[in-house]
Amino acid sequence: MAQLPPVTISTLDLARLEALLDKQPDSDAVRRLENELERATIVTPQEMPDNIVTMNSVIRFSMAGSDETFTKTLCFPRDMDGSKDKISVLAPIGTALLGLSVGQCIEWPGPNGRPLTVTITDVEYQPERAGNYQS
Repeated sequence: MAQLPPVTISTLDLARLEALLDKQPDSDAVRRLENELERATIVTPQEMPDNIVTMNSVIRFSMAGSDETFTKTLCFPRDMDGSKDKISVLAPIGTALLGLSVGQCIEWPGPNGRPLTVTITDVEYQPERAGNYQS
């Protein structure tokens, strides 16, 4: 696997994600997210650069080998409602997207264990940029 790109996470998202992880049984998904949190640069929500994927951000990304672009909201599992427009942070792709900035790529395990390369093309909405520290 290629070297992992740097990630940035807010203190607010970190606290909420750690609380989520405390309630989860041990699994590959939990360990992946824990690893991402451990390697992250942590900043206050007010210091969050506006091009970073944070929780509840609406992001546009592409996958290598596909001409398709996806627009999804990165959500906590409790907010998943079956909508195709949402990705759980506990899904491999959700964990991979968290903390990346526009233009960054990351290789992550996809279905059947095959690696996928994901590139962030836009952060259409970011709660911190909008001054929303409640979502």
